[in-house]
Amino acid sequence: MSKLKSLIVIIILALLVWLLVPVYGFYAHKGDLPYWQDATFHLPESLPQQQTTYLVQYANSAKQAMALLHQQQQRINSPAISAAVAIDGQLIWAGASGYADLACQCSATTATQFRIGSTSKALTATALAQLVADKMIDLDAPLSYYFNPIANPAWQSVTARQLASHTSGLPHYKNNTDLIGLYKSIALNEQFDDVTDALELFDSSELLFKPGTQFSYSSYGTVLLSALMQQVSGSTYLDVMQQRVFSPLLMDATQAESQSNKTPNQATFYWQNASQSHLLRPWRSVNLSHRLAAGGFLSTPSDLVKLGSAYLNPHYLSDEIKSLFWTPQKLANGQVNEQNYALGWRVGEAALAAPLGKTKFIHHGGVSRGSQSLLIVLPKYKTAIAININTNTEVFWDFGKISLQLAEIFLNNHSAAIN
Repeated sequence: MSKLKSLIVIIILALLVWLLVPVYGFYAHKGDLPYWQDATFHLPESLPQQQTTYLVQYANSAKQAMALLHQQQQRINSPAISAAVAIDGQLIWAGASGYADLACQCSATTATQFRIGSTSKALTATALAQLVADKMIDLDAPLSYYFNPIANPAWQSVTARQLASHTSGLPHYKNNTDLIGLYKSIALNEQFDDVTDALELFDSSELLFKPGTQFSYSSYGTVLLSALMQQVSGSTYLDVMQQRVFSPLLMDATQAESQSNKTPNQATFYWQNASQSHLLRPWRSVNLSHRLAAGGFLSTPSDLVKLGSAYLNPHYLSDEIKSLFWTPQKLANGQVNEQNYALGWRVGEAALAAPLGKTKFIHHGGVSRGSQSLLIVLPKYKTAIAININTNTEVFWDFGKISLQLAEIFLNNHSAAIN
């Protein structure tokens, strides 16, 4: 009998360890607990560089951009940094500096794939725009029109517009009152092969407010939106993305991250503690399939600027649809939401150096596990710029601000290059 009790105790302890190890890893990566992994790396002083200039007229701009990229990489201590610039719908430059993997000293190239985090929302919004243009989705129709039954009765009056603009009242990860779902979003060790399966993580959670009355950023809102897109199309969400976005825009390096089949070009992702930012440690293994539409894609800067440029192409998206998706959304009280969030995009104003001056810019950043991403579009100058790294910075704009510097480098030379 005592042996049986001992066995039961051992099984219970093993189960607790199995459940708690990923939770420990989650909080260790937040800096709240000691990090147990021994493997640490220092960023080497000498870093490999690779770039492609697609138009010889921009050779001087490319040289300046590469120097800027290298300086930024050393400043933020990122193993790799990669960027691309497109003007007038044409990719004109792409560059990469550093290492995709420090252990093997594998150089980053312009083909290196990074986790793009919430920049995935701009990808999802682009497919949504196509479905809206084809009248397959009415942005203001309640979800009850499309789903019968619906997973959570509280979602019945929620609309696609509210999901895409974060005004639906759905929770973000930490606000999720579905405790099992909350645990799974911390553990990050479960595979979800279909976007509808991922709804189980939050389908019993309460809404934070009446839909349309407030703004609250919610990746789960985008996950639910992807289920709607799948429902109306009769195809899987990934097939919708492939058919509506990736294939027509030739985004061949953009895909869902696979846990069982890592792509040869995928970067290794690293963690750095703010108090020891000179040290880099490989990020723990995570599965982000539950948030695919909101933060689960891999891509390259070159692919991302293709997406940004597509909004400037009336043959891909009409001016009417583009304007719709790039217009900051209003709340029920008539006021624009606090983040100037449109449909899958943020809208802001950038102050570029003279003679460029102030200009509207459309953007979406992303912070993922050991990776950051930023895609910006400057409609006035028909320019798209994307930047990616394989670590995290404590302040996002410390990473992202060189996007505007890259814009200045290429746009200040644009007139000379085309004359």
